[in-house]
Amino acid sequence: MQQFTDRQIEIMEAATNRISKFGIQNLTIKTLAEDIGLSEPALYRHFKSKNEILLSLLEYFKTEMKNRIQSISFKSNETEGVKLRAIFNSQLQTFTDKPAIVSVIFAESIFHFDDSLSYKVSEIMEMMQEFVKANIDAGQKNETYNKLIGSSTLTTIIIGAMRMTVLKWKLSKHKSNLVKDGKTVLEGVLKMVEK
Repeated sequence: MQQFTDRQIEIMEAATNRISKFGIQNLTIKTLAEDIGLSEPALYRHFKSKNEILLSLLEYFKTEMKNRIQSISFKSNETEGVKLRAIFNSQLQTFTDKPAIVSVIFAESIFHFDDSLSYKVSEIMEMMQEFVKANIDAGQKNETYNKLIGSSTLTTIIIGAMRMTVLKWKLSKHKSNLVKDGKTVLEGVLKMVEK
C-alpha cells in the first residue's frame, strides 16, 4: 500500500475540491498550486503530473474504501442482507460526504486515453464487485438469499443499479438524497432475492 505524506494528502484534497467545484477538466497544476498557495515547482516536488495526482487520489480512495468496508462490524446473527445494506450505506454516505470522488471515478471517458487511470478505476470497481459477490455467495450458501439468479449475474444487477443511482445523483448536481435513493433501489433488488 502506498503511503502519502501530509503535503500530498493536502494536494489531493485540494484537487478533489477543485474537481468538485469546476469539474475534472479544470484541474491543472497551475490552478492547483494557486489553490494551496504553492509555486508550481514546489507542487512538482510532490507529484510529477496531474495524472499522478489523479492516480494517487484513486489509490487513496481505494485503500480508504477497502479499510472502511472491512471495518464494518456485524453481529454473528446478522443476515447477509443486513450486511449488504451496511456496505452500500457506507459507500453512499462516503460519496455524499465527498462528491468529488464520484466525479473522478465516473470520469472514465476522460481516462480512456490513459491506461493507468482506467486500470485504477477498474480496480476500484472490481473490489466492490468482490465485496458484493462474496456477500451473495454467502447468502446463497446459508440460504438467506434464493438461488434463482447466479451470484455473478446478481452482483452485476446490484452494482449496475447502484451505479445508475449514483450517476443520476451526480447529474442532478447532488440535489437528490443519494443514501435514501440508493437504499430504495437496494431494497427493491433484495425483495426479489431475500427469503
